[in-house]
Amino acid sequence: MFRRLRNGAIMLAIAATGVLLYGGQAQAEPTPTPVAVEVLTPRAAFTDDASMQLRLKDDHGTNVIKTSDPSNIVTTKVTVQPGAPIPWHTHHGPVFVTIVKGELTYISSEGCASRRYPAGNAFIDPGHGNVHAAFNSGPTVTEFVAVFFEAPPGDAPITIPADAPTGCKIPTS
Repeated sequence: MFRRLRNGAIMLAIAATGVLLYGGQAQAEPTPTPVAVEVLTPRAAFTDDASMQLRLKDDHGTNVIKTSDPSNIVTTKVTVQPGAPIPWHTHHGPVFVTIVKGELTYISSEGCASRRYPAGNAFIDPGHGNVHAAFNSGPTVTEFVAVFFEAPPGDAPITIPADAPTGCKIPTS
């Protein structure tokens, strides 16, 4: 019987220590970053001379994107929480985007036109001064992979912040 009391006392002491250390409250999960960018590959340059020409056809016609040196490629994984916006910006060159999970709505500064891309879809952001924003328009986390061409060398940012076009707004939750 003494052994049972001693074991019970030890268990009570362990429980009391837990309450003292943790305040008797469950530990909350940290709040996730609204938009998190993870660099998957460092900047890499083509070893051969390369050029790129893309034709994008949409409701506004055909946009031809010419790149004389698409070198300095960076690949990122971007995680966007539900309702979180990606502010207005542009890129040095084109960006190939693949939606892995969730959905993303892309808003172009031209006419404030928006287009929703669910998982399994891809699109090309033309870069070269084409200002745009985006937001997670779905109820779950969105993940996408973006391959940036013509990224500036070194540690220079791969996005260029831009002012919001007059009359265009990014919906917020």
